[in-house]
Amino acid sequence: MAKSGRHLGEILYAKGWVDKPNLIKALKKAKETNRRLGETLVEMGLATEDQIMQALARQFGMNYVDLDQVDIPSDIRSLIPEEIIKKHRVLPLGKENGRLKIIIPDPMNLELLDLLRFRLASDLECYLASPSKIDAYINRKMDEVRSSIDATAAELAEAGHAIEAEVRRAQASEEDEGPIIRLVNLIIDEAVKMRASDIHIEPMADRVRIRYRIDGVCIERDNIPKNMQAPLLARVKIMSGMDIGERRLPQDGRIKRRIDNQDIDFRVSCLPGYHGESTVLRILRPDSVNIGIQAIGFESDDYERFMRIIKRPNGIFLVTGPTGSGKTTTLYAALQELNRPDKKIITAEDPVEYNISGINQCQVRTEIGLTFEKILRSMLRQSPNIILIGEIRDGVVADIAIQAALTGHLVFSTLHTNDAPSAITRLIDMGVKPFLVASSVQAIMAQRLVRTICKNCKVIDEKPDPHYLRLLSITPEDLRKHPIYKGAGCSRCQGTGYRGRIAIFEMMEMNSQIRELAFQKAPTTELRKAARASGMKTLLMDGRIKVFKGITTPQEVSNVTQAEGLVIDTA
Repeated sequence: MAKSGRHLGEILYAKGWVDKPNLIKALKKAKETNRRLGETLVEMGLATEDQIMQALARQFGMNYVDLDQVDIPSDIRSLIPEEIIKKHRVLPLGKENGRLKIIIPDPMNLELLDLLRFRLASDLECYLASPSKIDAYINRKMDEVRSSIDATAAELAEAGHAIEAEVRRAQASEEDEGPIIRLVNLIIDEAVKMRASDIHIEPMADRVRIRYRIDGVCIERDNIPKNMQAPLLARVKIMSGMDIGERRLPQDGRIKRRIDNQDIDFRVSCLPGYHGESTVLRILRPDSVNIGIQAIGFESDDYERFMRIIKRPNGIFLVTGPTGSGKTTTLYAALQELNRPDKKIITAEDPVEYNISGINQCQVRTEIGLTFEKILRSMLRQSPNIILIGEIRDGVVADIAIQAALTGHLVFSTLHTNDAPSAITRLIDMGVKPFLVASSVQAIMAQRLVRTICKNCKVIDEKPDPHYLRLLSITPEDLRKHPIYKGAGCSRCQGTGYRGRIAIFEMMEMNSQIRELAFQKAPTTELRKAARASGMKTLLMDGRIKVFKGITTPQEVSNVTQAEGLVIDTA
């Protein structure tokens, strides 16, 4: 919405709508009364409201809409809630390429435009119309709606009262809260409704950038003026229980907020930076750990192996992968499956992300000396059947975990490695004796999250990229049997073609050959070869299966598994 560089008066004069003497009079009066030139010209009767709006549209590079000549269908009007239409005097014109076309009465009300972007969760394409015509149109359409409601008043009375009460409640809350409080609430609520996993509030040199991480990808949502940075960050700190006076050191906090009848936790991290404190809110949805093991993404053979392994009486089961690959969700799903009255389950986590009924969860607090090591040593005296260790970070914790496994406990934990076979090498590098690794580890599973194709805009990819097909060893014969799909991009997936994520797995179950190789400190390549020979599917192979099923795309699998330069052995 760039200005043309010409003043309003110049445009009106060039159009012949106002002559020079009258323009000078209006300019003087506008300066004396501290009002806008357009308002003054209309008040003095020197120009019509339509002429002023057409000139403003030209000045701001926008289109003018004559509402006397336009009828907006009811399905288009429903793109904006009625209370927003009435309160802010705006009208929708349609939606195209993810942008909402909207009629506004004032191109200079930037605060309103920022509010509407958040409230409507959409980029805007603005059109101008006369304020009086907008009001008349709204009143006329509202009268039609009221007449329709009156015709069926007996049937809709109860629902109508509920709607009116909700509108009054929303209006009252907006009047009671300050603008910064409303802004923070809007950011949080919108992120949750857009299925974001994180909210990033990032101060820049001239603005504050707001980004959401959706399906593992950061999307820039908006930019907030720099002068709002301090109150914005202070509000987040107050909500999360941080010290608002501390700006030099990192801080952590938590927020609990009820959104759409669901209590949602936010883990907040604040890190001092050059332009101000970068703040990230991690959204912890309680329903994300209740999706069930089958919904995570296991193929039938891996699912059977997984269920068999987690029901063993002892040993270590490791899940590996980078941060954000869904390791915690998988382990929680396993605990939910095993959470029975006859089993005692204890966890040591840093931090405890989700509360699970029936499980004893203990949070690491290094500031008071409550480390993983101390929790684990005390935990073994609690006579548990199953132990979850949030992460094996060093040799001391690894040793305790292995001792627990060898003394009759089933131990779940995570490790940061690229694939399943390299986890054995990593444990030995931490200082764990090879014979202990060989005898205690039952299975290791690597996993990644790939974005799934949006079901709303899923189409056959007529020309899949040959580069990604080659990386996944997909041949022309494969393409004849299994068409490749993609997302065309729609409003439901914000034009990305993807909506939601699913896991791909690499399950390495220990056998006598792999245990012998671990005991001999064999390199990762030999361990991987033995695992493949015993039936392990690699991450790429599991991803390839999901591509053939039309769940995801070759590009997504290649990017997530870092397949550049690799070729799968599909034998």
